[in-house]
Order: sequence, then C-alpha cells, then structure tokens
Amino acid sequence: MQTVGCHARASTYSRNMIIYLVGISCVGKTTIGKFLADYIDFEFYDLDEQIEKYFERPIEYIQNEFLTTNGFREKTAVVLNKILNKDRDMVIASTASGFRDHYLKQYKTTKKTKDIVSINLTDKPENILNRLTFYDKNSIQIEKKLSVNDRKEYLKEIKKDITFYKKFNLRADYSIDINGATPEVFLNKITELLIEEEKILMESMKIEQDITT
Repeated sequence: MQTVGCHARASTYSRNMIIYLVGISCVGKTTIGKFLADYIDFEFYDLDEQIEKYFERPIEYIQNEFLTTNGFREKTAVVLNKILNKDRDMVIASTASGFRDHYLKQYKTTKKTKDIVSINLTDKPENILNRLTFYDKNSIQIEKKLSVNDRKEYLKEIKKDITFYKKFNLRADYSIDINGATPEVFLNKITELLIEEEKILMESMKIEQDITT
C-alpha cells in the first residue's frame, strides 16, 4: 500500500498536518482514527479521552457540572486548543459536536495557521446501531444486551442525531461514507483523499514561497 507523503512535505516546509475527524457517536472516529494514525505514523488523540486526562475525572462527572452542553464545550475547548497547538503530525478523533460553537472556534483559529484537514465520517444508522458501546459513569465499558424494542429506540435516536448534526458537520472539508466497511477498506478512501489534499497544499505553499522570494 502506498503511504501518504505527509512527512516529506512537513520536513520540507516545516509544517505539520492535522487530520480532524468528526461524526456522530459510534460512527467509528476513534477506531478509524487510531488505524489511520498508525498507518501514516501520526500521533493520535481522542478528544474525550484527553478531556478526562486534563480534568482528571470521568467525562460524565464533568458534563454534570453544567446545565447545558454549550457550557461543557466552552469549558473543555481549552483541551482541544492544547492538542491543536502541538507541533506534530496528528489525527484527532473529535466529538459529535466537533464543529459546534467553542470547538468550531478553535478549529477555525487553527485553520488560519496550520495544515488541518477535516473529514466527516458517515454511515447507515443500522451499521452505527451495531457498533453502539456503553459506559458507566466512570467511563468503564459495560456489556448491555438490547431487546428488539431497545434496538428500535436506539435506532430512532441515531437517526435523530444524524439529522441534527448534519448541518454542523457539512462544514468539514470532506465527507466520507464508511458504509459498514472495515478500517482497512476505508483506509484506501482516506489515503487517496489525503494524497490529493497534499498536492493542493504543496502547490499553495509553492506559490507562497514564490511570492516571498
């Protein structure tokens, strides 16, 4: 398989690339993000995990401190800011709200000075339903058997989430439909996208160099 030439570009121009993944819960951001980061030798950051490390407590406890999710994002945007300001190539698995208010502000600020590519991951509701994972209040994964009625209710909620977050995630540079594919299959799609993005960025930076010389 062909690797993405991000490191060659970064070493030439002393600029790092950030790949910012968004999408609703359980669409596969963390799984795909880890797989991609390992494949192209980038560092990987899961925003939820980094929030827990920064505040030193489970995310549910942090969320419970606020009356609204907006207040939670305002408080935790500092964590996204710290990640985005790291001087390295990285893949970030953001949250379902990765393109809302305070998180969006951090993303836009970074976009002005760094090479950051955002990708919205989508999938069929039924596929997302089959990937649902459950955690207790201490962020420990638990097993939960779903009845037929449970599955129907969760499927409704997933469809609502897809509709609600669509208007925010359309802000991403690219949108890729996973369609139930394994990370290996999906990787081919994303590598082609990044190779094309790299060509565009290299040409842009060449023009910048020509202007300043």
